[in-house]
Parts: sequence; C-alpha cells; structure tokens
Amino acid sequence: MDMKTYLRQATQDERKALAIAVGSSVGYLYLIGGGHRRPGPKLCRALAVAEPKLTLHELRPDIWMPPASLKRSTDAVERERGHGGRQLPSPTQVFDTVPDRGVVVGRFLSDDEH
Repeated sequence: MDMKTYLRQATQDERKALAIAVGSSVGYLYLIGGGHRRPGPKLCRALAVAEPKLTLHELRPDIWMPPASLKRSTDAVERERGHGGRQLPSPTQVFDTVPDRGVVVGRFLSDDEH
C-alpha cells in the first residue's frame, strides 16, 4: 500500500501513532502521500516496520524493486543483455548511463603505433 492510500484509510489516531513511531509528523506524511516529498531510505524502512501495510516498493519504487510475485511478464525483456530498453543498475552504479554495447574494451594505441 502506498502512503496516499494509507492516509485515506487510517484514522486520525493511527496517522498520529505512525508519525510518532517513525519520528516524523502527520503533516510530513501527507507531503509524502501527496507526492510533494519523497521519504529517504531510512524513513521508508521505519514506515514499513511500523506499519506493515506500507511497502518499500510503493513508498520509493525508484529505490526498491517490486517483489517477484508482483513483477509484470515484460520485466524479463528488460533484463535481457543488449536490450535497447532500460538497463539494470550496475553494482557500483558507475556504468548505469552507458549501455552494454557502448563499452569499448581494448587498449589505447600510442602515437608510434598509429
């Protein structure tokens, strides 16, 4: 469940208890729910622990991938090597902007070898 849906369904006391549990305010939770603020990884984890209805993926889909059971069937296409679509992030995130086929492996020639 995302924050917007949670805030609609929760009572005022539940919202206040959640805000206190994660060290935030109800107003900030509404900013998150409205899309005006994005919670950091630490706050996302605290929200998911304090309220199991909230999921990490729905709080920050740009950081956490959905559970395997929720993935679309087209996600497999995105993981294929050399696919022109979105590439999976590298472990070090150094080459995230360079597609696999754009990387040149070899050696540089000196001026004498040209």
